[in-house]
Amino acid sequence: MRRLALGLSAALSFVGCAKEAVKEEPKVTTPPAPAAAPKPTFDRLGRLDFNVRAQERFLPFFWRDDLDGNKALEPAELAILWGPQGATRATFVDEKGAFTAAFVAAYESMLKTGDDKSLPAAEQQRQTVVRLELSQGRPTLVETDLTKGSDEDKAIIQHVFAAANAIERLHARQLGTDAFEAKDPASRALFHRNQGPFCVAPKTEKDEACTAIAPKPPRLSGLYPAAVQADPKFCDTLAKAKNAKELMGHFSVVVADGAGFKAVPYSEAYKADMEAVATSLEAAAAAITSEGEKAFQKYLRAAATAFRTNDWEPANEAWVAMGPTNSKWYLRIAPDEVYYEPCAWKAGFAVSFARINMDSLAWQQKLEPVKGDLEKALAALAGPPYKARDVKFKLPDFIDIVLNAGDARNPHGATIGQSLPNWGKVAEKGGRTVVMTNLYTDLDSQKALEAQMASLFCSSLMTKASTDAKPAIMSVVLHEASHNLGPSHEYKVKGKEDDELFGGPLASTMEELKAQTSALYFAQWLVTKNLITQAEADAAVVRDVAWGFGHVSRGMYTADGKPRNYSHLASIQLGTLMKAGAVSFKPDEKAGNGADVGCFDIDFSKWKPAVDALAKRVLMAKGKGDKKDAEAMVAEFVDAKDEWATRRELITERWLRAPKATFVYTVKR
Repeated sequence: MRRLALGLSAALSFVGCAKEAVKEEPKVTTPPAPAAAPKPTFDRLGRLDFNVRAQERFLPFFWRDDLDGNKALEPAELAILWGPQGATRATFVDEKGAFTAAFVAAYESMLKTGDDKSLPAAEQQRQTVVRLELSQGRPTLVETDLTKGSDEDKAIIQHVFAAANAIERLHARQLGTDAFEAKDPASRALFHRNQGPFCVAPKTEKDEACTAIAPKPPRLSGLYPAAVQADPKFCDTLAKAKNAKELMGHFSVVVADGAGFKAVPYSEAYKADMEAVATSLEAAAAAITSEGEKAFQKYLRAAATAFRTNDWEPANEAWVAMGPTNSKWYLRIAPDEVYYEPCAWKAGFAVSFARINMDSLAWQQKLEPVKGDLEKALAALAGPPYKARDVKFKLPDFIDIVLNAGDARNPHGATIGQSLPNWGKVAEKGGRTVVMTNLYTDLDSQKALEAQMASLFCSSLMTKASTDAKPAIMSVVLHEASHNLGPSHEYKVKGKEDDELFGGPLASTMEELKAQTSALYFAQWLVTKNLITQAEADAAVVRDVAWGFGHVSRGMYTADGKPRNYSHLASIQLGTLMKAGAVSFKPDEKAGNGADVGCFDIDFSKWKPAVDALAKRVLMAKGKGDKKDAEAMVAEFVDAKDEWATRRELITERWLRAPKATFVYTVKR
């Protein structure tokens, strides 16, 4: 803006005075105001890259979909994830629906490289490997829309999520990782995802530099004294103690007592966190005022009591009494599975929280009339001394997961079917079985699966391959139902259960092998009963082989030498089926993607007899407690360095081109 040289009165005073020159003040130019900072744009990262970088920076963000197709992130497209950050949507999106300054700053940070050249070389290398570990998991959203939910619904979720946070602490204590804390964002992300500092992805699990904590701590369970774990065979030592049955109990921690070892109940060893879970569950029960949720309310109160008493049977009774007819909710909050710990004895604390999907009623109506026939079929395969039982288990309920926590929250993938409880009177009656129907149904997962199958299946077989969820759901239904059929965990041979007959890890492998092989067998059995079509059975066959490829790709053993139960069963199944000619490898034929040379095919005419023979072998081994034959299957199809081992390497290379799904959770309120 220009200034006037003189005021009006001064100019008039010079009129008529010719001798005196008029001096003008110097002109001053004011610089223009700085241009406004450009409005931040959110199109500088693609959707998939945004989600990967959010994971790497340990930010609670997920870009769910590009709804308007403009390739720019909009506030309505952003999900805020559940996690230890405790983030709320209000922090990043304001009341007007615009991004806040906090989100803008976070977005800008995501554009920068993760490398910090100022760090020591060893630390730079560690963080690089940590990012490689993270890159092998693709963030995959599980979202629950509660925008039309009632105040009761929202209160229930709030209190169950609080209980889940306590379960996370409990399971960290079981894993022995509760005392550690990672520092940089990528390491914190790894620690949260893996529930500890150790790497588990195929490319990095054996890399000593891969750890969220430097230096890398020893891998010690929190369930047993550290000193005894120096012996790699400490489980055998405890199993031979005079009080072995007590030490092997599923709901206790083993501690040294001077002369030997004793078992301390969870309710004593973890009293404060157990009380925190109980308090949250009681708050959820108190929030229920609707008549239609009395069964759920009863379970919440029974579970709260169990966390205080360590007596899980009353809670199990209340849990199996729930179902699609008396609650829209599904919640399992308890210590259940044993796969995570070195001795495979101690039940891990877990939460699976979901809503009932009413599609389950169709499968229940289909299978309910033939439950007894299913049991008789497996009994005939097992042979003496096993005898068919009067089975009373409930057929699977379908559920849509809201949140998994504790032992139910895996670094990669998730449980898609489960039959519980594993022990006790309720288990003997059949327990409750569920199938998780909303996992792997997102577009990213379907595209990844299609590419994986096309890299391994021959072109002709790809015509039968489908990413549709129905064939996979049928297999999961049959797998989980089979846990309640034939010789299971509770079945005894000469007074001994499977843990004693086979040993913990092998017992777990054999139970899962029995269930999955029975699922293969029953798919064909249902065709003979006109309950499904041959086309439906064939579609399930292809998906079951693809499922096996996925587990084979994980490797047979963990970095510390622990057997991977599902990888073992998949390798035994596929190796047996290849030996029988039902599955074959064609080395000179191109795969369905037109690029890879060498592919797998299925001979459907040989499938049923091969599966029948495998089912008979597995059921007989389970029914007789035949540890030698179980070990023989592992030796031939898991540990042998033969052609099948070479084929597994090819499967691993091609399957792992796509990152595994790492499920993340949010509730849209």
